[in-house]
Amino acid sequence: MSSRLDMYNLALLMSGERSLANLTEAREPRRLLDQVWNTDGIAKCLEMGQWKFAMRTKQIDYDPDIAPTFGYPRAFTKPTDWVVTSAVCSDAYFRVPLLGYVDEAGYWYSDLNTIYVRYVSKDVGYGLDLDRWPGSFENFVAAYFSLNIVWKLGNSDEALKKAERRFDQLKKVALNKDAMADPSKILPPGRWSRSRIRDSNRDLGYSTGDLY
Repeated sequence: MSSRLDMYNLALLMSGERSLANLTEAREPRRLLDQVWNTDGIAKCLEMGQWKFAMRTKQIDYDPDIAPTFGYPRAFTKPTDWVVTSAVCSDAYFRVPLLGYVDEAGYWYSDLNTIYVRYVSKDVGYGLDLDRWPGSFENFVAAYFSLNIVWKLGNSDEALKKAERRFDQLKKVALNKDAMADPSKILPPGRWSRSRIRDSNRDLGYSTGDLY
């Protein structure tokens, strides 16, 4: 993705409309696309997945100005660019998930002084940086914009159904591709496998302590 205009034109192509020359062109499709954009259209797409290109981590200290009257004694203000929480942990390496916390009305509550949070961000350097978008997410966002304007452009019910099917399909593709970007996870060997390895080592003349 290179620009907002490119995304608009992709949405218009999906909607069966001609492209825009610029973002000030006096046409109804551009006004409708602006309306979707200005009502947090991108943030709404970011809410629909754990997008890795938009993921951000932060250390957050409790807010001493907020004193809950009951329950967890510490309140942590959510960042202004927060969209979706991916993980809340008690350590900076995200190895220990924090189970004792509550997510409520713009805050996290816990009994710790500091928490570590990984979340989908709508910051201009993360989720709102169009240059970071993979192609599958670009197509998904364009389909979302197209879906939100196609019926307002006087298209038929069949065109709307087609837009809905396209949106569902491209959302699924984007989520699947994002999931594939996860690093490979190697499971530790089971008891049977470790036993076989030890037996093989003995046959080769190695002691168990050489490797374990």
